Formats: sequence, structure tokens, C-alpha cells
Amino acid sequence: MNRREFLKSLGLTAAAIAVPSGCKILTSEKRPPNFVVIFLDDSGWADFKPFGNPLYDTPNVNRLVNEGCRFTQFYVPQAACSASRAALLTGCYPGRTKVFGAHLPREKGLSPKYATIAEVLKNKGYSTGVFGKWHVGDQPETRPPARGFDESCGLMYSNDMWKYHPGTRAFDKWPLQFWENGKITIQDVTPEDQKKLTKKYTEHAVDFIKRNKNDPFFLYVPHSMPHVPLFCSKKFDGKSGAGLYGDVITEIDWSVGQITKALKDNGLEDNTLVVFTSDNGPWISYGNHAGKTPFREAKGTSFDGGKRSACIVKYPRMIKAGSKSDKAWCSIDILPTFAALAKSELPESPVDGKNVFGLISGKPGAKNPHEYYPFSILSEFQGIISGDGRWKLQLPHKYITLEKPGKDGKPGKYNIAKIELSLFDMKNDPYETTNVLDKYPDIAARMKTFAENHKKTFYK
Repeated sequence: MNRREFLKSLGLTAAAIAVPSGCKILTSEKRPPNFVVIFLDDSGWADFKPFGNPLYDTPNVNRLVNEGCRFTQFYVPQAACSASRAALLTGCYPGRTKVFGAHLPREKGLSPKYATIAEVLKNKGYSTGVFGKWHVGDQPETRPPARGFDESCGLMYSNDMWKYHPGTRAFDKWPLQFWENGKITIQDVTPEDQKKLTKKYTEHAVDFIKRNKNDPFFLYVPHSMPHVPLFCSKKFDGKSGAGLYGDVITEIDWSVGQITKALKDNGLEDNTLVVFTSDNGPWISYGNHAGKTPFREAKGTSFDGGKRSACIVKYPRMIKAGSKSDKAWCSIDILPTFAALAKSELPESPVDGKNVFGLISGKPGAKNPHEYYPFSILSEFQGIISGDGRWKLQLPHKYITLEKPGKDGKPGKYNIAKIELSLFDMKNDPYETTNVLDKYPDIAARMKTFAENHKKTFYK
């Protein structure tokens, strides 16, 4: 029996899952769903319409919104590159995997003892591909081919970790390399090479879809952009009319359109769940080369400007087109949710996320199964938010706050501030302006107990 016959013999259908009203079920479809995750780097919550109102158009992301559900309170557990990626791929808190911050070149990265989404889905016969920025380890045992991905290409870490970074020579001894399927194909990436990154990732993704249309697949596209330094291909240079940042976002929007078109052209649209989001909020130190967020602070902090990312989920089988949700959930929930839809067992390694498909699909009465989500910066545990997204407890800690933004690719200046123990009502105060610790002592006490227990368990 070949893989396709095996999967058909399972008789997997959408009918096994509760369906919200207004959604269609393709009962003739026997294969499990495909999964596509488009993961941007440092994109601001307001960089795309209709989350924000930028000066440039993003028609393909708009179309994705109109065909799926827009989530306004989606979180990552740490607003930094490696920590956010490891959490997405494993469904684990950074405090469990100990992947904190943004790893430097030649760091080992995510321990192989924590299974990735790709490894979980391969157990059910999925083809797997990652095209983009990896940044969870560049040693042989932590590179994509060793972590469940059949195909891969991209940078092993952030595109600013190269010899051209302004104001530092820290990366001179580490050339920025481009990898394909476990081999280096560009030994020392140049500015001209960076201009081709978004296009190259997209072309690989589209080709992967075409070649795997007859089998279930997991496609992960973690774009290098709009992380600085900003680059776009010649076709998009000046196209947005809103500066280089707008050009870069316009090309990313094109990429979204190419990927979703490939799904449609190959008859896969109705049976593919697409997630579009970002690893964290904008790196506002870079001024006109950074995105926008309406929330407090930005990347590198535990305020919502850093942790809250715009998110869209499209799955025509089960999610009502054009819907909007203010339900809170987190990137750690993606692995267990995908596993449930694929009828795959969870790995033996611990998973902190939970299956939240009922919440994502708008099932009546669905609630977030988490009592809380923790958040941190580097190895410092800084607080929690309740599973329903209503209450946020900030533990006392220092944080960065922008004094003066940079310009045209050069960073600005931060100051160090401090927050005392604070409780925020995120429903009525999403911008974290007013500490209501004294107003809601019972809620504060319950949240403090969750935080204390979490710290004892994960930050010994």
C-alpha cells in the first residue's frame, strides 16, 4: 500500500469535527488537510489592511481576510526571533525549551528532544517544506533536514547578522550563508542576494505546492522581511509610493497572493488551512524602516506592542469567510491544533499548547482551554495573560523604551524604564495605560498565584 492509499484508507473527513454554522463540508474529500504557515519577521500589527491603515495597498492580505477569519488578539510568548520560532515549531514555552532571544551564528539552538510540527506531521505521511529564515539552530542536528523537513532553503539566522550591519564588526567572522536542502549554495550573501530573498522563498513555496498537490503537506514560509536590513526585488522598488518599508510589505503581499493562487490553481484551496502572522511586533528603533503597532512599546518587550501580532486563518472547509474574532490564543497552540486536524498523535516530548480549533473555527460556546499564557524576555519571566485575554499581570521588571528612532537603516536610541507589579484590563484598556491592581484584588491574587507557580516550574 502506498502513502496515498494508506491515507485514503483512514477515511478522514471534516465531519468528525464540529462545524460552525455557515461553513461548508467537503464530504467527498478523504485526505487530511494541508497546512501553510506564513510567518513574517518584525512585522507590525498595523502593517496590513484592515488591521491598520497604511499608505500602501495590501490586496492579497485583504483577500485572505475576506476569505478567512481575522484574529485581533493573537500572541507570541516572547517578542524575539529565535524564542518565537521555537515556540511556534514545538508548541512549548520558551521557559521549557530554553530558547531565548535571538541566537547568534553557530549557536546550537533548539534541542532535538523537542519535536517540531514537521516531525509530528511526517508521522502521518505529510510532505514538509520550509523556505525562509530558520533561526533555531545552525548545527547539523538542528538544521531543517534534521528537524523533519523534506525540503528547505533560506538563511540560518537573521539577515542583519552580516558584515554590513551598521556600527558593529561582530559578524565579520561569520559570513551570512544561504542554504538549500542542507547545503550552502551562497557562501557570503550580498545586498543583491538579499533583494531576491522574498522572491526566492515564494518561488520555492509555489513549486512545493505544485509538486505535492496529490499528498498532504505542511508548508512553512518564515520570511526574512521586514526585519532590517530591508530589501526588495527590482519589480517592487518604489512601487508602494510609501518608501522602502512599504515596498517590502508590498512584495510580501505579492508573495501571499502567489502562494494562495497556487493553492487555488491546484485544487487545494478548500482543503488547506493557512495561517498568516508575524514572529513579534515591529523593531521601532529603526524608525522609517520599521512597522507600526497601536499597542504599547514594541519588539523586545512584554507589552502588547511586542507580543501581539496580526493573524489571519483561512480554512474554507471549516472557517467562515470574512469573519473576525477577538478571542485570544497563542502560537504555541498551532502544533497541537494541526496535530488534531491531521489525526496525528502528539509527540512524547512535552507540549504546552492546546488544541484550540473550536475557538479558531468559531464553534458556539468555545473557550480557550488555557488558564494563562506566560511571557518573557530573554531568560526573564515577566508575567502572564489570562487564557481569555482579559487580564494581564506584569511582574516588576525593566524594559526598553524608545527615546529617538533611527532612520534609513540605522538604529535609534533606547532608554531603560521600569514597571512595577501591574494588572491591566485588556478588554477595556488594550494599550496597558492603567494599573488596576488595587481595583481587582481577587483577580490580581489569582493571577499572581499562576505566575508564582509558573516561575517555580520553569525558572528554577
